[in-house]
Amino acid sequence: MAYIYKKIIGDKEYYYLRVSKRQGKRIIAKDIAYLGSTLAEVRKALSQLPEKQIRAAYKTIKHFLETNTWLEEAKKNKPKQTPYLEKVLLEQIEACRLHWQKVFLKKDFRTQSECFKRFVVEFAFNTTSIEGNTIKLHEAERLLNEQLTPKNKTLHEIYDVQNTERVFLNIKEKKLGISEENMIMVHQELMKNVDSRIGYRNEDVHVLHARFKATPTPYIRTDMILLLKWYQENKTKVHPLALAGMVHHKFEKIHPFFDGNGRTGRMIINAILLKEGYPPLIVRKRNRTEYLEALSKADKADLTASKPEQYQKLIEFLAVEMIESYWNNFL
Repeated sequence: MAYIYKKIIGDKEYYYLRVSKRQGKRIIAKDIAYLGSTLAEVRKALSQLPEKQIRAAYKTIKHFLETNTWLEEAKKNKPKQTPYLEKVLLEQIEACRLHWQKVFLKKDFRTQSECFKRFVVEFAFNTTSIEGNTIKLHEAERLLNEQLTPKNKTLHEIYDVQNTERVFLNIKEKKLGISEENMIMVHQELMKNVDSRIGYRNEDVHVLHARFKATPTPYIRTDMILLLKWYQENKTKVHPLALAGMVHHKFEKIHPFFDGNGRTGRMIINAILLKEGYPPLIVRKRNRTEYLEALSKADKADLTASKPEQYQKLIEFLAVEMIESYWNNFL
């Protein structure tokens, strides 16, 4: 398989077209063409190579060129540093934002819709799977794209996935803001035909495997108001990804509903990101353990705290999820 290899000597970059092949148990890599020392030179050199050398690796090469082109643009803009993200992650997040605003959102409406449909299917599969839904990705694709019901799955699981798609698209289309009313509405729509217990819970709960105690029932609304007040006070002071991650954690710690708190919280993350001009992200099921550990790391923070040492692990986890889910879906 061919791919672009970047070599750094001193402070200068050199790009090569490299091919790797497996020989027995070894991987043998060989540079087959020098492409230049800038991305502009790389593009020109690639256009002059025989099609057979690069066609099979088209997607890999395109991914490399686009991600690095927009990363260079992000670096030129010198994004304001934040204590919640290392510089390298911050620049990659800003590269996603620039591509989202300057390329993806300017594509033909149908092209956008097709990409977003693919993203939402993957989001619905992952966010419901994290909570125990057993519908597989290919089954979610057929359910949401072809309305083909998977065999041997409960109606609750089917509605769970369908509700997730509907709610996400509603948030995107209406650019839904963060308010108490909207959070309750999002939860209610996610739980339609899944759990009849909607609205704030009226009993105390013990969150399984959690290291925190959920807000006692009489104080749920008080804590939700405190959370929203903190959000309003910080939404122009904190990087949007950090803001989304901290709101998510604080919401989960309140745990205002009997069920569906995680699914609602991950919707809130994306509602904030979309509202602030950033692309949405997917917390992937395969990273569930790391995700829960990152949330747990912040459990000592109260509803008005935002210390970087408490939240950096969570925000950087979400940054990686955004970077990877963005380029896999919106390139």
